[in-house]
Amino acid sequence: MKQGWMARRLGMEPGDQWKKEIVAGAISYFAVVYIVMVNATILSDAGMPLQAAMVGTLLTSIAGCLLMAFGGKSPIIVVPGMGINAFFTYTLVHSMKLSWQEALAVVSVTGVLFAVVAFTSLYKMISEAIPKNLQHGITVGIGLFLTFIGLQKSGIVIAHQTTFVAIGHFNDPGVITACVTLVIALILFIRNVQGGLLISILAGTGLAYVLGAVKPGDPVSATEALHQYGGLFAELSFANLVDLSFWIAVFLLLLIVVFENIGLITAQTHLIGRPQRFKGSLRALSISNIFAGIFGSSPTVAAAETTAGIAAGGRTGLTPLVTAVLFGATFFFIPLLGYIPDSAIAPILIIIGGLMVQDVKDMDFRDFTEAFPAFLIMVMIPFTYSIVDGMAFGFIAYPVAKLAAGQGKQVPKVMYGIAILFLANFVLHGIL
Repeated sequence: MKQGWMARRLGMEPGDQWKKEIVAGAISYFAVVYIVMVNATILSDAGMPLQAAMVGTLLTSIAGCLLMAFGGKSPIIVVPGMGINAFFTYTLVHSMKLSWQEALAVVSVTGVLFAVVAFTSLYKMISEAIPKNLQHGITVGIGLFLTFIGLQKSGIVIAHQTTFVAIGHFNDPGVITACVTLVIALILFIRNVQGGLLISILAGTGLAYVLGAVKPGDPVSATEALHQYGGLFAELSFANLVDLSFWIAVFLLLLIVVFENIGLITAQTHLIGRPQRFKGSLRALSISNIFAGIFGSSPTVAAAETTAGIAAGGRTGLTPLVTAVLFGATFFFIPLLGYIPDSAIAPILIIIGGLMVQDVKDMDFRDFTEAFPAFLIMVMIPFTYSIVDGMAFGFIAYPVAKLAAGQGKQVPKVMYGIAILFLANFVLHGIL
C-alpha cells in the first residue's frame, strides 16, 4: 500500500489495510458504546443532569479517540473508564464532599499532572514504587465495588436495618428485568458476541417497558439535551484549590489513572506487535484527561474493549478515528438513550465488576506482608463504600506489615510518603 499523508499521520505501515481498520473501528464502537449510557448514569448520581452527562461522555470519547488516532497512532479506543467513574461519583463527591464542579476540576488538574508524568520518565518511577499486589488489589476492590453498585441499582440487593444488606424482592418487575438482562449479558459475553453488552442493554430496556418496571417519561429532544449541556461544559470549580482535600483527591486519582492506563496500554500495544507506540499512546491519553474535566466527564482510559477491534485487524490510528466518527453520529440518538432504565444498566456493572476481579489471579498471596495490605484494599473499598478509604487501609498497612517483619528497608520512600498522606487524611477528617 502506497503511504499517503493521512496514512502516515495515522501510523499506517506497509501491509496495513484500510478496510480492516474501518471494520475494526466499527466493531470497537459497538463494543464500547454502552459506556455512553452507563457512564452518564453514574455521573448523574453525582448530581449532573443525565442528558448533559451523555453529551459530555460523547464529546470526551470523541476527543480521546481523535487524540489517540493522530497522537498515539494506535487502535486504542479512549473513553471514560469504568471504576474511575465510580471513584469520581462515590468517593470525590459523596465521600469527600466535593461538588461535581470541583470534582471536574480535580479531573483536569489530574490530567495536567498525568501529562507531566507521561511526557517524562516519572511514569516508570511511580509505577515501580507501588507494589504490584496493591495495584491489583485496587482493581479487584473497584470491581467488587461496581458489582455492589450494580446489585443495588438492580434491586437484587436492598438495604436492611439489622444486617445492612439483604436479598431483594424477586416479584418486583425491576428485579426480574435486571436478572433476565444479566443472564442475556452473561450468555452474549461468554459467546464473544460483538456488541453483546449493548444488545443486552437494549433487550433489558424493552423488557422493562413490557413488564411495567419503568414508565415512559417526557421525551427530551437533542436540542434540549445540548441546552442542558450548556450548564455542564467548562463548569470546573477551583474554589477549594488550596484545600488539602482537593490535592489528596488529585493525588489518589492520579495514582489510579496512571496505574490502570500503563497496564492497559502496555498490553494493547504488545498485542498489536508495536510496543514502540506505547509512549505516544500514553501521552495522547494523558491529554485526553485534561479535556475530560472540561467537557464534563470522569477520567478517560484505554478501553478494555479495544481488544475487540484489535481482534478484527485494527493496528493503527484509523481504528479510533472511525470510532470517533461513529460516536459523533450517536448525538442524534441521545433522546432515545434517556429511556434506558437502571434495571437494564445495572447488570452491565455486575459483568464489568466480574471482569475486574479477575486481576486477583495475578496477585501473590505467599508473603503475608504483601497479601494482607492488598486484601484490606479489596474488602474495604466495597465495605466502606469508598475507593479512597479502601486504598488508605491497604497503603497504611503495607509499611506497618513490612516494619513488623523487619523489612522496613524494602519499602520505597514513596510508599512511606503515601501512607503518611492517607493517615493525615484520616486524622483531618476525624477532627472535622
